[in-house]
Amino acid sequence: MRLGVLDVGSNTVHLLVVDAHHGAHPWPAHSEKVVLRLAEQIGPDGALTEVGADMLVKAVSMAKAAAAGLNTDDLIAFATSAVRDATNAAEVLARVRDETGVRLEVLPGADEARMTFLAVRRWFGWSAGRLLLLDIGGGSLEIAAGIDEDPVSAVSLPLGAGRLTRERLRLSPEDDTPPSARAVEELREYVDAQLDPVVEEIVEVGWERPVGTSKTFRTLARLAGAAPSGAGVWAKRSLTRTGLRQVIGFIRLIPPRQLTELEGVSMGRAHQLLAGAVVAEAVMRRLDLEKLTICPWALREGVILRRLDQFGPR
Repeated sequence: MRLGVLDVGSNTVHLLVVDAHHGAHPWPAHSEKVVLRLAEQIGPDGALTEVGADMLVKAVSMAKAAAAGLNTDDLIAFATSAVRDATNAAEVLARVRDETGVRLEVLPGADEARMTFLAVRRWFGWSAGRLLLLDIGGGSLEIAAGIDEDPVSAVSLPLGAGRLTRERLRLSPEDDTPPSARAVEELREYVDAQLDPVVEEIVEVGWERPVGTSKTFRTLARLAGAAPSGAGVWAKRSLTRTGLRQVIGFIRLIPPRQLTELEGVSMGRAHQLLAGAVVAEAVMRRLDLEKLTICPWALREGVILRRLDQFGPR
């Protein structure tokens, strides 16, 4: 069957279409995304602005049309932290449903961690032993650990790269000066404080293989010397704490508008890279991780796998 998954995140609205059936590897047939930066459309009252809602409705409508044109059998649509945190989320979701016919499901942060953990478990298999998952998104950080397909512990913290860039570093893509050393240090202290309540819980679960997923970790790994995306999904990639510290050492001195000149850094997220790197370093340091394996599968694949499991074998 052909499945479409529509991921409404803090930075992008991403449509992924795969060909798959129960028990098989989902093979990508089509992928497209539009950069909306919905999290930046949250007003002082915590509500998604009318402009943001307009952009979302248009993006969802276009994605639905694209999925229909590709003859998808099912379209799974979900939203993460940007919509989840909006005070007018119910109204926005109702408008999307009424104007596009698409029902967006808002994933709680812990469910986001569980779905991503499932994808990582299926990618590496049972031989990987007890897994630790780290996923830095635009709005939140997900951490999960366990031995089965459903993690023993799954937590979500408001430590997304986009959120911290806006609220703590106060950077924009057009800034031509890097943040001060004091601003970076204050961000690190804030991240450490947010991690305090969960570190002991995660350590108690334990792990044999620590894994990082999604765009922030992939970009940081690339800057630290991992294989480029052109090498394909099967290329083995990793990120060491030493390599990460070296990356932080030079990107903290580069103005946001110039970060796009670095290989592997996308224009839409360049200004968020430093905040994401600070979060990555903090969680690796607090959990005493010297190295992460980078997994090409993440939340979207986890959602697809869960849906296939619901269909069962045919």
